[in-house]
Amino acid sequence: MDSLAATALPDLWDRLTGTQPDPGTWVVFATVAAALAVVVPHPLWRISRNAITIAHEGGHGLVALLTGRQLTGIRLHSDTSGLTVSRGKPYGIGMILTAAAGYTAPSLLGLGGAALLATGRITLLLWAATALLVAMLVMIRNAYGVLTVVLAGGMFLLVSWLAGPQVQAAFAYAVVWFLLLGGVRPPFELQAKRSRGGAGDSDADQLARLTHVPAGLWLFLFHAVSLCSLIGGGRWLLEG
Repeated sequence: MDSLAATALPDLWDRLTGTQPDPGTWVVFATVAAALAVVVPHPLWRISRNAITIAHEGGHGLVALLTGRQLTGIRLHSDTSGLTVSRGKPYGIGMILTAAAGYTAPSLLGLGGAALLATGRITLLLWAATALLVAMLVMIRNAYGVLTVVLAGGMFLLVSWLAGPQVQAAFAYAVVWFLLLGGVRPPFELQAKRSRGGAGDSDADQLARLTHVPAGLWLFLFHAVSLCSLIGGGRWLLEG
């Protein structure tokens, strides 16, 4: 048994940290087309946006922990809204970074994923995403949230362990394209709501109260991060 573990662990580590062959060019273009197909049409976006909400609330939660706040729970709702609750000072850099992390998280996660794929680390991307989803599951506080995170994590787990290299590559590229493209749409949706007088307690408005910087400038930051991530990450994926 000890000898089996001694053999398996190095193999597992080599698989995790090693590189995998890049997919064909047609796979890269097929996955970007698939991502566009679930981001652009409104009926499909209403469903696929749940995945962006997972990244959005996960961003709030991760940054809250990294800045020393106490994360008490995350809720995901069927209308694709969410809520992350943390304890700590209701002001200061920790609270500001936590509030700013939501709308920027999907795009930054996509950018990080693109960087991994550009270096051929497909397995590392899939396992890291699975680990993040498992860690997030511990903090989910409602049934719908548990269901969505379990389904997402289960999909990553199945592909990571059962699918062949080409399927893993296609899945990884599709996920990263989806994060990059899907991260662009929510700031525009928020801008539209605010123009109609809605979303008065949005992340941008909370940041405006915390920093005395107009909410419009925070919204501009959300746009800048999402668009720059799409441009940079897209170049990495297309050149990889």
